[in-house]
Amino acid sequence: MEASILPGRADARRSGGDPSPRKRPGPRRYPRHVTANDELLPAATLVADPVDGTATHSRLSIKGLWAWALEMARFLVVGGVSFVVDMGLFNLLVFGPGQVLAHKTTTANIISVTTATLVSWIGNRHWTFKDKSSGRRGRELVIYAAINIVAALVPVGTVALTRYTFNLASPLALNAAKVAGIVVGTAIRYVGYKLWVFTGGKAPKTASGADEVAVIAATQL
Repeated sequence: MEASILPGRADARRSGGDPSPRKRPGPRRYPRHVTANDELLPAATLVADPVDGTATHSRLSIKGLWAWALEMARFLVVGGVSFVVDMGLFNLLVFGPGQVLAHKTTTANIISVTTATLVSWIGNRHWTFKDKSSGRRGRELVIYAAINIVAALVPVGTVALTRYTFNLASPLALNAAKVAGIVVGTAIRYVGYKLWVFTGGKAPKTASGADEVAVIAATQL
């Protein structure tokens, strides 16, 4: 039996071949390391990619969507209160008892917008974006004021355009123009606050305990 095996091995050696077939090595995979810039999500949000097995997670996690929804709700509440202050004061000055500023709608609009802006600053600074303060209050105030000046000019412009260009002075026309301007100004405020005013936040959390084990295990799949 030994004699029948040795010739085969000898032939393989003489031909320079390998008697046992070898598998071609596949591409080497390296684990994805978790860095300080990564958002640490619960283990349930980490899934293995079916193609290469790397750990991925959805950017729009349920937790992130819920936090955004709460922030938007607070922003809209503050905006609603400011809207009531703005519209109420404007109508009081123009159409209220004595019609103090009936012929000076732009002045009445500036007064109402300024008052509403102060109300929105207090609400957004201490409630809506209370966890996103940059810690530089002076810088926040300057940029906040600049954004609100731009946003406040929108309803002022729509009312002035309606009153002096189209010669419409009825309560319906003036209030419709003001509401349209407020809607556009609100969108400008929200985007501006998010991008340039309230840009801070809590320090990134580090993984610990079971979450750390789950993250490391998922990244090494």
